[in-house]
Amino acid sequence: MKLAKSNRRLLHFSVPRPLLLGLFLPAMLALTSCQPVAPATPAASSDAAPAAAGDTLVIYSGRSENLVDPLIKQFAEETGIDVEVRYGGTAELASTILEEGDNSPADVFFAQDAGSLGALGKAGRLQTLPESVLSLVPADLESHDGAWVGVSGRARVLVYNTGELTEQDLPADVWGLTDEKWRGRVGWAPTNASFQSFITAMRVLEGEERTREWLEAMIANDVQTYDSNAPIVAATAAGEISVGLVNHYYLYRFLAEEGENFAARNYHFPQPHAGTMINVAGVGILTTARHPDAAVRFVEFLLSNEAQQYFADQTFEYPLAGEGIQTNDLIMPIDEIATPELDLGDLDDLEGTLRLLQETGALD
Repeated sequence: MKLAKSNRRLLHFSVPRPLLLGLFLPAMLALTSCQPVAPATPAASSDAAPAAAGDTLVIYSGRSENLVDPLIKQFAEETGIDVEVRYGGTAELASTILEEGDNSPADVFFAQDAGSLGALGKAGRLQTLPESVLSLVPADLESHDGAWVGVSGRARVLVYNTGELTEQDLPADVWGLTDEKWRGRVGWAPTNASFQSFITAMRVLEGEERTREWLEAMIANDVQTYDSNAPIVAATAAGEISVGLVNHYYLYRFLAEEGENFAARNYHFPQPHAGTMINVAGVGILTTARHPDAAVRFVEFLLSNEAQQYFADQTFEYPLAGEGIQTNDLIMPIDEIATPELDLGDLDDLEGTLRLLQETGALD
């Protein structure tokens, strides 16, 4: 692919720690260890209809570059729209957008989870998406007010070591992991955005005190802490831990690279609760977007059949839109998962979740 004709770079800066935003997410960066915010990089664009100088769509992406860069380049190639992308942790980028305020160069926020999108929407930083976009996705996979929409789905699972355990050895829900027999054998990633959305979902479904009890019980049971999901899956297969709380798709990347002998598999809890939730990677357009039309085209592209099939084939996620999209045969069909009755639009209290994680010592 050809490089975009625009070679401009967004100014790269480090976000101060801790960052007092005044709106929400106080001390966000002090509470998380998300990946550093990377400088913006240009995506490819077509020679057929290049964007005019200074007319570059700016995307802040909490999704990893290795996962979505090919898709963003495809969008640029097909539309002729110049694109610049700033990669970083989802929570950290949400914090950055709030700090930048009306001066944010971002047009689009492409997030790893619904929680950070909900928090930005709650702060009034996201504009209402057109009905032509919102109608493409089920209502429970977008915000109540149309400020963001899910573009791919990911299930919460328990990954387990197959040399040590069978599904019959595993608990019915996450509360079972607080049993003494799991002492020191469970991995989690409290600084990960998806884990934080899982905790927010637990707060919504079971209440603040019940969630606090679970966090404290896990810590008392010597839960092992990791920076993100992939190291948990690797540690599980290596026997460093027996099980780990992760998103479903990480396992399939390891299987694709290392084959069927990789000693880990996913387990879907049979009891519906926060540990069986379906979260989304989603997207919203900033109220201060300088290129709203191009931003809408990008959102529409993410919900197109070709992009949805990309998510199914390349990132092993669940498609949320389109017709005839085929998922990997190894992945449990989404309608067979015992999911709780949960509206993802209710996961907007990220501040409360971060406060709870800090108070319980989960982020220490």
